[in-house]
Amino acid sequence: MIEGRYRIVRNIAEGGMATVYEAVDERLGRTVALKVMHTQLAQGPHRQQFVERFRREANSAAAIANPHVVQVYDTGEYNGLDFLVMEYVHGVNLRHEMNAQGTFSVRETLRVVAETLDGLAAAHRIGVVHRDIKPENILLNDRGHVQITDFGLAKAASQATLSSTGMLLGTAAYLAPEMIEKNQATAQGDLYSVGIMAWEMLAGKVPFDSDNPVTLVFKHVHEDVPSVTTVCPGIDPSVAAFIAHLTARRVEDRPVDGMTAAEELRRIAAKLPMSAWQYRLHTEPAGTGRTDATAPALVGAIGSPAGDASHRAAAAGAGDISDTTLPSKTNGGGAGASSGTSATTAVPASPSSQPASRGIPAPPAPPVAPTTAIDPGKTQAVPQPGSETQVLSPLDPFAQAITDADGSVSASDGGTPEIGQHADDAIIAKPWWKRAPFIVTMVVVLVLALIGSGGGWWWFAGPGSYWNVPQPQDVTCSSDGAACPLTGADWTTYESTLKALGIPYETTQEYSDDVTEGKIISASVAGDDAVVNSRISKRHDQKLDIVVSRGIRMATIPADILDANSANGKSPLDALKKAGFTNVKHDSSKDEYSMDKPEGAALTISPDPGTTAKHNAEVTVTLSKGPMPVSMPDIVGKTKDEMQAALSELKLTANVTEQYDDKIPAGEVISASQQAGAQLKWGDTVDVVISKGPETTVLPNVVGMKYDDAAAQLKKLGFTVKKSAPLGDITHEVRVQSPKAGETVRLRDENGTPTTITLTVV
Repeated sequence: MIEGRYRIVRNIAEGGMATVYEAVDERLGRTVALKVMHTQLAQGPHRQQFVERFRREANSAAAIANPHVVQVYDTGEYNGLDFLVMEYVHGVNLRHEMNAQGTFSVRETLRVVAETLDGLAAAHRIGVVHRDIKPENILLNDRGHVQITDFGLAKAASQATLSSTGMLLGTAAYLAPEMIEKNQATAQGDLYSVGIMAWEMLAGKVPFDSDNPVTLVFKHVHEDVPSVTTVCPGIDPSVAAFIAHLTARRVEDRPVDGMTAAEELRRIAAKLPMSAWQYRLHTEPAGTGRTDATAPALVGAIGSPAGDASHRAAAAGAGDISDTTLPSKTNGGGAGASSGTSATTAVPASPSSQPASRGIPAPPAPPVAPTTAIDPGKTQAVPQPGSETQVLSPLDPFAQAITDADGSVSASDGGTPEIGQHADDAIIAKPWWKRAPFIVTMVVVLVLALIGSGGGWWWFAGPGSYWNVPQPQDVTCSSDGAACPLTGADWTTYESTLKALGIPYETTQEYSDDVTEGKIISASVAGDDAVVNSRISKRHDQKLDIVVSRGIRMATIPADILDANSANGKSPLDALKKAGFTNVKHDSSKDEYSMDKPEGAALTISPDPGTTAKHNAEVTVTLSKGPMPVSMPDIVGKTKDEMQAALSELKLTANVTEQYDDKIPAGEVISASQQAGAQLKWGDTVDVVISKGPETTVLPNVVGMKYDDAAAQLKKLGFTVKKSAPLGDITHEVRVQSPKAGETVRLRDENGTPTTITLTVV
């Protein structure tokens, strides 16, 4: 008991994602289908992804109010497992009926298609696409009506892309090309799947068939679905055209949605003659072990396996396509069952009890002989290829045949076959090969020997021992037999071809200036160039080596290339080469001297630093030649201002010092560290000495001082002292000094001789 409400009765089906149970809703007293997520998924790393699919199924189905869509009643979680409570459908899925019947009449096929389109129209109307229409998801209830299930892949059309689940979803045989190639799911993709399903119902097989899903995918993308008339030559052209419209390879060539397709089908059905409704390709159901005879035959809908002739006549007379149901099944499985389970066949309800068709007008009622009693226990023999006799089911009221005198069976223009005719009345004469078993045995042995020897050659030395390199779709080869390289072919498309053909390959990527990104540059096998139809040995583990273009290599100019202190700035040309640029323009004649940038540093670069461009884009660089060389001017004897102007003009720096000079006037240049004409560079420093003129001082007053003390003080200042004593030196006291005290006096004359100070004593 789940949530105290849903009591599990039995297991119905196991799917890839969930288990479906029959259960009873104890609260409402009704049978429901309970879909419970597998434990390994609920506990796996992708739990959230599967839970989202569960919830999407609930939301999508619950939003669609249509009798042809399985309803979802409830959702919840039990012991960590998400579950859905859905409508319980008494019946089987369409796959079960396909396996049982082999093919369907036009009447049966169009009814199933019409009801499927009606359900999809309701979904498309609210912007939901199913994305996984296939016979396994089309349930047929006990009255034979369609109910679409498994909206787990459904999404809003604006969000519907296959990449949202991280893997390719759906069944390969029914996938629309745009779902595979463009990763896009649309309403037209649902219609494509319906068209493939209708094709299969009429023909007994899908239009593209392969054991390898990759091959199927390749065919859907690159080939048009063949007309159903290629398998069913007698089918009405309007029916074939409708299926071709649904299965058009281009999205824009299909109806825009389920509503448009259903309306188109209604218009076609209104004009179909009786013979078109009755058309059915005669094949045997899967699993009978009988040869599949593909001869077309006009047959009616399969009637009930039980009931009298009057009931069948009433059903046929009703003339409503919805009344001609598929064989009814009961208790065959609930909603969500992955495969139909055979069950007791029930008699369908009378036509008056069945709902009217949702849009398919009634075809003309087939003629049924009112006095003919059909005995279910008897059959009529009909010869078929590969067997002596074949049984014609008495349940087919429209199959009319007569047995010719020679034992063959032909179609009759009217009347009812003699159902009670015994099988031994239609036995064909014994074939000649059964009358000569020895000849047949010898012929068979000879043929097998030839086939064996030819097959051995084909497999080990002939075409079976190698693959031929296929021609890409977007490469045109010349008709003169010249080698046809793969260069320029789109790799994504060509890879699909290689996968479909099973050809082993390896890819490497290289930059190319000539081949667009994603295109093939070259191909080789065992080191030799490979062209279209080159051979790849199956016996020597050879493979096709493909070089795919990464497009033109891009490069980025270093952001710090103008910084002379950085590694890139110190050697800009090498930095650009290292970055990948191959078209660097540097004209040394345009290089310039610079005070700031050392020689070899970049002054300008175009495009700007940090720009990303193609590796072969032109990059123009101007380099620095460093400081400009100059000659030292003659500045000795110049005034200080004249010296500054001369050095500034040559971008030289003066380091000025001043000193006394007895000969050079103050403010003139005495000397410079560089001789006139010496080679310097911008920014060099020159030491310059400026004259302060003769050194002077103010004489101190030494009058009244003892001579010795006065002389010592003056000598200390740099003067020469001369003693004058005209009256004799009695007191040794200075009475007069010359020059006088307070006067500014040079310490030396122009020759550097110290100035003499005369002291007079008495």
